[in-house]
Parts: sequence; structure tokens; C-alpha cells
Amino acid sequence: MPLQFGINLWPHQWQEVSRIEELGYDSAWTSEHIFFYFPTFDALTPLAAMAALTSRIRLGTAVLLLPLRPAALAAKEIASVDNISGGRVILGAGVGGEYPKEFEAVGVPVRERGARADEALRVMKLLYGQDNIRFEGRFTKLDGVTLAPKPVQPGGPPVWIAGRSEAAMRRAGRLGDGYLPYLFSPEQFRDGLAKTREYADKVGRDPSTITGATYQFICLADTYNEAKTIAAADLSRRYNQPFEKIVDRYVVMGSASECAARLADFVEAGVEHFILVPIVPAPNDFMPHVEAYAAGVLPKMRA
Repeated sequence: MPLQFGINLWPHQWQEVSRIEELGYDSAWTSEHIFFYFPTFDALTPLAAMAALTSRIRLGTAVLLLPLRPAALAAKEIASVDNISGGRVILGAGVGGEYPKEFEAVGVPVRERGARADEALRVMKLLYGQDNIRFEGRFTKLDGVTLAPKPVQPGGPPVWIAGRSEAAMRRAGRLGDGYLPYLFSPEQFRDGLAKTREYADKVGRDPSTITGATYQFICLADTYNEAKTIAAADLSRRYNQPFEKIVDRYVVMGSASECAARLADFVEAGVEHFILVPIVPAPNDFMPHVEAYAAGVLPKMRA
């Protein structure tokens, strides 16, 4: 598969997706929380709006917090957006847990999030592939129901499993079509993808069908040190914890050439699809930076 690049949009900038498509990006992505340290939308509502503004670009969730929804509701919402987009959805799915109050608010114990996600993935596969489904699980009961319309993509959108843990690697290998970690170094990504594909092999799946993707923070600036200062401050606010000592490991930073060189390290580690997450000095700098990547970073990578 050719190397691909997407942009993760800030919630209030979903209108910019048509420009992102014009710039030649392969995908555009939304994120979500119900409650968090900064303003957010849910993932699927803006994705549907973005579908109406585009015709080619793939549209994904990075990520949908699957345990926060009943499995059947998640299946319905995802199928609806896949239909609206004409079959362009990629489902990036995660279990969350870093903000427990949002789980409390919807009556989902945080400790159940992994089990709920696993069951939901199985339920979606059934609803997308068959009719008259009967299923009784720990959290879901289906008594002879049929989901209609089904997604445009046969069997449903590809599912890329997010997370940094061994459990996420196992889930991706057994139930996913892609592996989508975040805040990983190239070395961590290589090891995680290898483990994911080992889990796929153990259950009789073709390991080569697991797409290697990464949710990658990037900060473009005139110098590496300038980018580092901006990135450390941004991520410390975003995640409510200090990032000064670890930002070098996890963020692609510096000039266009420095960013391309660091991205190349991830490609060597197995990344096939980058979801670039811009870190910018101010909100109005978002699209100028996205345009700068397209002009100065992506051509170096694609060459």
C-alpha cells in the first residue's frame, strides 16, 4: 500500500475538510470525548458533516470511544455515516479511560471498558454481515434483529484498534483490520505492530492484512527548539500532565526537513498511514501548517 497521510481536525475546524481534500491528503479524522480537559465534539456528527463536503478522501474516527455506547447503537451510527459518505469510513476505535468521569456519566464502569469494546466489535461484525441476528453476551442481547441499511463497505468499515497497551495489541490482532497507537516512538511502534501481527497469526488471520497506522503529533517551526517549546506546552495542557521530558520521543518536530526525517523513522518501523495531529502556536495557524506539510513535508516522504 502506498504511504498515506491524514489530518486530525480540531472539532471547530471540520469545515476545512474540503481544503484538506484539495491539498491531496488521503484521509481526515475526528476525535471525541464526552468530557475532557479541552472542548470536544463527538466523533461521528462532524464526520457526517465532513462527508457532505468531500467526495474522495477517507473519513475516520481517531478515535471513537466504543465502550461509551451500547454496541447496537454504535453499529447503527457507524453504518449511517458510512452510507452518507458513500463507503469512505475508517473506524478508529479505542477504549479510553483517561477521563473516568465520562464513563461515570453514562453508567459504564471504567473497569469494563475493554470487555465492552471486544463484545461491541463482535456485535458489529454480526450486524453488518448477517440478518436476523440472535446474540446474548455480557452486555448485549439481540433477539432476531436485522440492521438496515447495512454499511456500503461489505462487512462494515475497516476497524483500526487504538491504544498503547498489550490488550490493545491483542484486540487489534484478533478483531481489527489495523493497529493505531499514539504517543509511541518508532521503536515502540515496531514492537507493537509485530505483537499485533503475532496475535493475528495465532487466531488464523493473515498478519499482513493488519494496517500499521499511527496518531502522530507534529509541530512545524523554524527550529527544533522552537517547536519543542510549543509542543511541550500544548501537550501538557491537553493531557493535564508534564510533557517537557518526553516530547522529544513522541512528537515529530522542527523544520520541514527535520519532520520528514523523523517521519521516515516511523515508516522504517512499519507505519503505512499517518494521522498527523498538528500542534500549532494558535488556532488560526492550523490550516497554514496543514498547507505547509503538504508543500514541504509530504513531497519529501512520498519521494
